[in-house]
Amino acid sequence: MSYRIHLQNFDGPLDLLLFLIRKNEVDVYDIPVATITQQYMEYLGVIEMLDLDNASEYILMAATLIRVKAALLLPKPELDDDDDADDPRHELVQRLLEYQRFKEVADGLEEIETESRHFFRSLNYKFEDDESEEEDGVEQSEVGMYELMAVFVDVIKRVPPVTEHMVERIPVTIEDQTKVVLEFLENNKQVLFRDLLLTQVNEKIILIVTFIAILELMKSRKVTLNQNKPFAEIWIRKN
Repeated sequence: MSYRIHLQNFDGPLDLLLFLIRKNEVDVYDIPVATITQQYMEYLGVIEMLDLDNASEYILMAATLIRVKAALLLPKPELDDDDDADDPRHELVQRLLEYQRFKEVADGLEEIETESRHFFRSLNYKFEDDESEEEDGVEQSEVGMYELMAVFVDVIKRVPPVTEHMVERIPVTIEDQTKVVLEFLENNKQVLFRDLLLTQVNEKIILIVTFIAILELMKSRKVTLNQNKPFAEIWIRKN
């Protein structure tokens, strides 16, 4: 199955690394390369499954992480007290810091644009917006692609292992699973994103197609995903 998709806020491997660093609550200057590399490879597996745009860039970054990890495992030469050993992570850290600075500037400009749009809203529209947020009981907060993938990576580990492989047609389509998701949300005002995925955990391919169907529903604005704070549980509801 090949399905190409490109979403906003899904910019590339440096974004993924920054996400993992924040998720693990580690210092960017002292990256635990072994842990981050292992988690990065799990996300790379999902990226390859979905055949996401610019997947080759993620593979290149994986090679960089493996090279840095190998360099850290090599025995270090004895140095005089006045000499400092070159840290194999230095170049990667500098790239991350530079990218983070550009990202912060871009986020600042986007926030200014958003505030400007809100300023020119009509009063009635603003009241309707506020009322809907209170009714839901869940604070409206943007959910990033990597946060969705974090849940997906955790859920896919629960799929029973397959010992035999048969070549056969995929039993479901994206359209099929789109209907399944919408019907499920029709009967539930809002549910945890994790719980929705767990209803499809019997087969790996069905879980993957369901995940893609949800991404399509997000793009078409037929469903909304939100969370109270970064790395909190993600809620999904039908618009």
